[in-house]
Amino acid sequence: MFLSRRLVTGLGAMVVVTVATAAAVPLAGVAAPTPADAAAARAATSWLSDEFTDGTLPGPFGGQDWGLTIDGIIAMSATGGSTPTRQAATTQVAAHVRSYNSYDDWGIEGFTDGGATAKLLYVASAAGVDPADFGGYDLRAETLSLVAGADAGHQRGRITSRTTADSGPDASNTFDQSFAVLGLTRSGDLPQDTVDFLARQQCAAGGFRLYPDTADGPSPSCDEQPGATLDVDSTAMAVQALLAAADTGAAGAADAARRGADWLVGQQRADGSFGGSGPTTATNSNSTGLAGQALAAAGRDTEAARAARALVGLQLTAANGGAAAGDAGAIAYHAESFTSAVAAGITDTDRDQWRRATAQALLGLAQVPLGRIGLDLPPTSPTPTPSGTATPTGTVSPTPTASPTPTATGPASPSPSATATTAVPSPTASPTGNATPSPTPAAPALPGLPTTGAAIIGYVLVALLLIGGGTVLVVLGRQRRTS
Repeated sequence: MFLSRRLVTGLGAMVVVTVATAAAVPLAGVAAPTPADAAAARAATSWLSDEFTDGTLPGPFGGQDWGLTIDGIIAMSATGGSTPTRQAATTQVAAHVRSYNSYDDWGIEGFTDGGATAKLLYVASAAGVDPADFGGYDLRAETLSLVAGADAGHQRGRITSRTTADSGPDASNTFDQSFAVLGLTRSGDLPQDTVDFLARQQCAAGGFRLYPDTADGPSPSCDEQPGATLDVDSTAMAVQALLAAADTGAAGAADAARRGADWLVGQQRADGSFGGSGPTTATNSNSTGLAGQALAAAGRDTEAARAARALVGLQLTAANGGAAAGDAGAIAYHAESFTSAVAAGITDTDRDQWRRATAQALLGLAQVPLGRIGLDLPPTSPTPTPSGTATPTGTVSPTPTASPTPTATGPASPSPSATATTAVPSPTASPTGNATPSPTPAAPALPGLPTTGAAIIGYVLVALLLIGGGTVLVVLGRQRRTS
């Protein structure tokens, strides 16, 4: 007995619909880095971990640099390595929230840095600590309170700083907005306004500008700013934030992220590297690390792998390190720094640059998106902590510096050198001064297993197809027996 036309048509339609639906389902996670790149990321994590003292990284002039310390936590969380150092650093940052996101330590009260607050929200979420009780502060509520409302016109949705007459103007930028979107996505509902404002920083070409402000005041959008400078670092951050927002269903986020990734591909150089804008235009590992991470997050695996290769070429090893072989794992900012270190070692003057470069560069080796750090790990597990090694938790005591040492580094420095984000002392500097330690947070939870390969829903749809086909065959068999 042959299949009837209706049954054939029905079965065919079911196959077409199911296969089409399965094809439309995006892959979950990103392609894993090569084993060599994953190993290079772990080596960089190990070196960076050794640069911490009492749970903090120092600034270029000594003292704790809270912004750099946070960058270190993010970097180590990307590989899941150096757990004791990560936990100690998270505890220290939680005990010094106001040393980072305010000017209280300089006696300028009433100022709250919006970008620093958003970055704190993000790192708390990525480190597995409750962002509603991070050192006694509700970082999600504080971040939301700093998002411009409907009365701000075309600035609606922008993360802003709470300024005073003594603090100077708000200098929030696209890095800050990206951390706000990432942090709010990781901690609860994401306001669409924050996504819309970030998307308006994208020009028609696909790249994002770093600063929304001009000499004449805030510009409504990137395209409305004459001669807007598109920036690789800002675009890499924005792409990752928008991808995270797209996962929540935020309108317009997926398309903006795709166009941003397309623009990044066009900026990649022949050797796989990237440069930033302004003083960071030349090839450097900071821009390459962020761009490579963003490309991996966007599924541009070939370009992400090329960026990783460029980064490996700037990493010291025991074999190629020469006079700097003892610093194996560290990643140079550029080829000149690498050559200089091989010849004479990493000098005390240059070590700050190496810390900043390594913290961002290893993100392009680990290839875990910012939206997934703390949730996904590269498939090659990090070397476990030897048994018997003490794991610092919330008992680490703050280590004050002798005196405040302000720097010009902003909440998220796109280069290892100081950026001119604002002329007033930045919350990234390291004074502890009169800061009162807040209640210590619980020890961060360890990240989960990696999410790689096809989404499980794809397999479910295929299973439904097979079940449906089997059902049709059973019905046909029964009809044949009764005919």
